[in-house]
Amino acid sequence: MNVLLGLGGSDESVKTLRRTIERTREVGDDLTIVVVDKPESKRSQDEMYQQALDSLEEADMSDVEVETLEGDPGSALVNYAERGEFDQLVIGGGTLSPMGKIQLGPITEFVLLNAPTTVKLVR
Repeated sequence: MNVLLGLGGSDESVKTLRRTIERTREVGDDLTIVVVDKPESKRSQDEMYQQALDSLEEADMSDVEVETLEGDPGSALVNYAERGEFDQLVIGGGTLSPMGKIQLGPITEFVLLNAPTTVKLVR
């Protein structure tokens, strides 16, 4: 499977990175990582890019392509997914409301509604 992982700078993105690398190693998927610019996040785009490189090196997966994307995060992810032949787009996001319902942020919602491929949401 050809997997595209979209990362911002949130804690959810760090967890998603870790889980996706583990899954990719287990099943032998092809992985591409893109890091979007999300200024309101805990980590900058450069910090998240470096974290992705470090995590891949630690997992002995240095052949994985890592890129940064400019512009609106949701649109950038969807556009990148449209240009490639990806079987799945993986993103982190979603929180639980006090009533136990999932709440999606605007970027996550945009990607889920507009992505040309299956979207896996890691919570």
